[in-house]
Amino acid sequence: MDSGKPSITERFAKAQHAFTFRDFILLPGLTEVDPSEVDIETRVTTDNVIRVPFVSSPMDTVTEDEMAITLARLGGLGVIHRNCSTEEQVEMAKKVKRAESLVIRDVVTAEPGYAVREALALMRKYEISGLPVVKEGKLVGILTGRDVRFANEDDLVGNVMTKKVVTAHDNITLEQARELMHEHRIEKLPLVDESGKLKGLITFKDISLRGKYPNASRDKVGRLLCAAAASPFDEERCMRLDKVVDIIVFDVAHFHNKKVIDAARRLVKKLSANVVIGNIGTRQAALDVVSSIERVNALRAGIGSGSICITTEITKAGAPTLFAVAQAFDALKELGSDIPIWADGGITSPGDVALALAAGSSAVCIGNLFARTRESPGSLVAIGGQYYKAYRGMGSPSAMEKRHAIDRYASPSKGIAEGVEGYVPYKGDLATMVNELSQGLKASMGYMGAKNIREAWTKAQVAWVSELGATETKAHDVILPTRGPT
Repeated sequence: MDSGKPSITERFAKAQHAFTFRDFILLPGLTEVDPSEVDIETRVTTDNVIRVPFVSSPMDTVTEDEMAITLARLGGLGVIHRNCSTEEQVEMAKKVKRAESLVIRDVVTAEPGYAVREALALMRKYEISGLPVVKEGKLVGILTGRDVRFANEDDLVGNVMTKKVVTAHDNITLEQARELMHEHRIEKLPLVDESGKLKGLITFKDISLRGKYPNASRDKVGRLLCAAAASPFDEERCMRLDKVVDIIVFDVAHFHNKKVIDAARRLVKKLSANVVIGNIGTRQAALDVVSSIERVNALRAGIGSGSICITTEITKAGAPTLFAVAQAFDALKELGSDIPIWADGGITSPGDVALALAAGSSAVCIGNLFARTRESPGSLVAIGGQYYKAYRGMGSPSAMEKRHAIDRYASPSKGIAEGVEGYVPYKGDLATMVNELSQGLKASMGYMGAKNIREAWTKAQVAWVSELGATETKAHDVILPTRGPT
């Protein structure tokens, strides 16, 4: 027996404290900043910035295209789940990227020889109101709703399209485009080169949306930022997503696994999108992952803390989110690295977000709270006179069954479910939820005296709170109309 190693008794007696959000409170500090002055912009990956530090979890009752579009417009980031076919996931990602743009490059077009019914089918599929018409790549007309309103569906596009089209050169500015479209009272402005070839499209809708959502998360060419989840073993899915999304999230419950790390190391070299690695839970995991993989653009930390996750209950294995974030942050500091960390799991309030940031995260993954909103794909049901939305963990029996049925890379490696499924109270639109989280977070940061997230890493002071103390911090000794006696 190696006398240099601790005994079993010592190992248990000197075990680390795997602290959680419920164990701490933030101590008020000297502040020179009001909540309204706090800046919660953050780096969500090494190459991408978002205006609010909120990322929607890649769960099939949380994030599909509607959630990703809305959250990006509000300044956050949506991660489209992978519990669907590759084609379905790629199509959802394309909807996000097409939702708005300064210049649409992937233009949906028709040809003069198309039947009107074919053009209408394209309009319905891509939810658009008009199509540039091209022949051998050159613009020859445009088909609008007015052109097809009374047309016979058997007519040819070339016979009903508008042939006199106002166009602009590819280098036109947004303000010039706005003036030109106003002058000619048009809603679509095709961009062409010297030879008349279609190079892009500017729409009035996209210009107006840029004014309506000035804080939206966008890529370098003005499209909404989009992320998608994938397995590092599913190269085909990753390569197809890489052509569409800005960020690929390697979606693994326990990433600190040699086979997983090796697969990710090989695949990262082939990808152009930013890559988020996770989930991890310990200092050693962060050290091993960052040291082994050539490019890591963000880390996702936390194992077993989600409200629908029963991993720790079933297996007694886990790393609570707050603990996991602190472990990862300290490991990155050792390495001299500035990789952003996502705190994943257990977020129930703006205060939890503030604690996660204080522990070293740059953003938080949110499942339960966002599942309650109109934009989540979960079904809406009425129970006892109240509305609820369906919410399930990706390790729940029904989610696993669906994934195994559609994804040949998801063959079950575990013979037991590690998630549950149920319902969460319906809370209305996502914008209201994001505003509440943002305002609460700014108030928390005001208490700690931090004017931005980077300052929170150094200025936040925390204190242990007992179970009785935690109870005292809530409303108590009063009858609340909606909750009864407390």
